[in-house]
Amino acid sequence: MQTITLGRSSLVTSRLAYGCWRIFSINSPEQVTPEREAGARRAILAAYEAGYTLFDLADVYSGGAAETAFGKTMKEVSGMRENIVIASKCAVRKKGDPDNEAPYRYDFSRDYILRSCEGSLQRLGVETLDLFLLHRPDFLMDPAEVASALSELRAAGKVREFGVSNFSPSQFALLQKACPFPLIVNQVQINLLAHSPLTDGTLDQCLSERVTPMAWSPLSGGRLVDEWPVDITMPGHALRIGVRETLERLGRRYGASRMQMALAWLLKHPAGIQPIIGSANPDNIRAAVKSTELSMSREEWYELLQTAMGERLP
Repeated sequence: MQTITLGRSSLVTSRLAYGCWRIFSINSPEQVTPEREAGARRAILAAYEAGYTLFDLADVYSGGAAETAFGKTMKEVSGMRENIVIASKCAVRKKGDPDNEAPYRYDFSRDYILRSCEGSLQRLGVETLDLFLLHRPDFLMDPAEVASALSELRAAGKVREFGVSNFSPSQFALLQKACPFPLIVNQVQINLLAHSPLTDGTLDQCLSERVTPMAWSPLSGGRLVDEWPVDITMPGHALRIGVRETLERLGRRYGASRMQMALAWLLKHPAGIQPIIGSANPDNIRAAVKSTELSMSREEWYELLQTAMGERLP
């Protein structure tokens, strides 16, 4: 697979990342079964064998079970740790943590960041995270406090590089100003059905500051590729049908699927978007790689954008 350098760092990874959110379709570790564990292992190995070298995790994915399963699989494969980049995220706290009265929230406090990182390291069974992200913006963020916590983790050798997820350009700039080192990625939702980062300044900032945008849900949760009919009772159903039909028509020119064309649309952008593939189906994981070999024209890219917008450009 092609490679990409993350931001202003020395981390070189596969052009596509593999996201471990869906390796379990569960909410807590207590729901892990031998069958589910075997399925998670198959998905992780399929990605690794297909050339994915960035694996995206988070402490909240299946209540930590995703990190545990990934760490276990990694230890079973000789040389895997040395050949991959491990990314994890923190700051989402579920309702009831640490007591029954606590609401669902985001937490960028120093103690919670440090504690979350330690938990991820233990579950993964590693001494260092290659990339550590703040999962969703904490509206009570104190930039100096966050920068101090990240600096402490870096100085202790527990994290190599840092980034953020779901940050607006102003939130990113605010935290970056306080950090003594570059934040190298911003993980945001971008796909043909959620393309606001094109116009809200996110991708402009990534280009200007040499930040890698990582695209979560690059296939809009499967809505761009699923075979079942679009639900006509849902708002925007005609637009989704139009996008899928355009992807299919353009795909015939390249001998490519809707999935591969939708990913190629993201890969075309000069900001160097890194799509995060979240399927747990080994066939889909392998098939996604072909998108890195496609090079659609500028005209095709804009045709897809205009179809996705549902109106002509101004």
